[in-house]
Amino acid sequence: MEIEISRITPVLLLVFTLSALLAGRSVGATAWQTGVDPDVLAAYQEVEEAEFIVVLNEQADLSQARQQSSKDAMGRFTYRALRQTASASQAGLLAELSDAGLSPGVSFRPFWIINAIWVKADEETLRRLAMRQDVKYIHSNPRLAFDAPAPQDAVIDLAASDAVEWNVSLIGAPDLWARSIDGRGVVIGGQDTGYDWQHSALRDQYRGWDGQNANHDYNWHDAIHSSDSICGANSPEPCDDQGHGTHTMGTMVGDDGGSNKIGVAPAARWIGCRNMEQGVGTPATYIECFEWFIAPTRIDGSDPNPSMAPDIINNSWSCPPGEGCNDPGIMQAAVEAVRAAGIMTVQSAGNDGWHCATIDTPAAIYDATFTVGATSSSDQIASYSSRGPVLVDESGRQKPDVVAPGTSIKSSYLNGNYATLQGTSMAAPHVAGLAALLISAAPDLAGRVDKLEELIQASAVRKTTSQNCYDILGGQIPNAVYGYGRIDAVAAVRLALAKIRLPLILNNAPSSSIDAIRVR
Repeated sequence: MEIEISRITPVLLLVFTLSALLAGRSVGATAWQTGVDPDVLAAYQEVEEAEFIVVLNEQADLSQARQQSSKDAMGRFTYRALRQTASASQAGLLAELSDAGLSPGVSFRPFWIINAIWVKADEETLRRLAMRQDVKYIHSNPRLAFDAPAPQDAVIDLAASDAVEWNVSLIGAPDLWARSIDGRGVVIGGQDTGYDWQHSALRDQYRGWDGQNANHDYNWHDAIHSSDSICGANSPEPCDDQGHGTHTMGTMVGDDGGSNKIGVAPAARWIGCRNMEQGVGTPATYIECFEWFIAPTRIDGSDPNPSMAPDIINNSWSCPPGEGCNDPGIMQAAVEAVRAAGIMTVQSAGNDGWHCATIDTPAAIYDATFTVGATSSSDQIASYSSRGPVLVDESGRQKPDVVAPGTSIKSSYLNGNYATLQGTSMAAPHVAGLAALLISAAPDLAGRVDKLEELIQASAVRKTTSQNCYDILGGQIPNAVYGYGRIDAVAAVRLALAKIRLPLILNNAPSSSIDAIRVR
């Protein structure tokens, strides 16, 4: 019977380990097994072939990426460095995997973003790979549960609101739209359950739609290669089999041109990657989407082009321990590569609040990601929003970075509908949209991820709390509950224009006054 590794509990893992001992196959008893995730070893107690990710020792040096002159140059440098390292170091391992002497059932897929190879093979193949001197570690690759909205059914809302949604108004986005700061010229990427690209609030913003024809090359990638969902596998066009992705994209760019004004940056364009099947993914699917965003390809995977990369990526999902991310650093190199390419990575904090140190899963824990908690319509922290600091990697890192509205958020949903959901999954897209507004107002910010994050933090509405988390006092800024505070789009743009000394561009109006934007 094939088991779903994401459901393995510590008790079951102990049972598997004891079973192996009794059978004379002691987990960890031989040298090669020390470099293998215990979940991979345990899997072979139940299946003949298991999935795993082989990470090589050699990794690309991306330290010079930020010294490049533009976002495009950063992307090209990062892509070349990653590809060259992978090409030079993977040849021997790929040759071994292709060896006719190995199990005929072996399958594999190389990555260059972290110099790793996804493999599905028998235990003998695992042993041979683990004994190689060029292999650093072998990680498990089970199916993962995504960062689901806090428990509640999706409330389908067919009625037109005939107004800007409360959450979009709260952060001040409409004040910027009135001055043509609406995300135009910016591309937002999303990796999620997929996207209903023909939804009336999303179609015109999809980069693959020119108003009459669709072209999905460089605009869509499906990292789900085996599926029985309504989207199937390797979908040639954007598809969503769960609804979560369509909802998050609506908060970023949604606008049907009429009564449904649901998005923070309604003039931005979007591209997407499906990393989950019906809300379930693997470390490999997440990494594959990160890789594709650095250098989007045609639908058939050919002709990767870093110049087609997005400016921002929204990630409303998590990779919990015991479900593929026993090593909290499994995706760190991938996220850092995305940042080196000049792309801002926005991540939901998770819905495991209210205790301290509940931000404990990749990719929310990384310094290279911008992590977002959730607030309610009363502008207070949501009870479910995960708190910092990050202790799982012993860093003590301050998280979240900021918070944004995440409770009772109305946005686009499947089949042309609208739905109200809640969770940090709903909060993160607000920040991705804000980053698009900043780049729209000041195009020189494209690729300057450090600066974008600094502006959003510095302009946030300061929020304190009575909750102290270890040595991080709730009365200080930043704190472990609100981070630097709740985002404020108007203040962020005003600060950006003042700091970079750029004029505020109004509709044929004098461009000298940044005070024309009211700070909320």
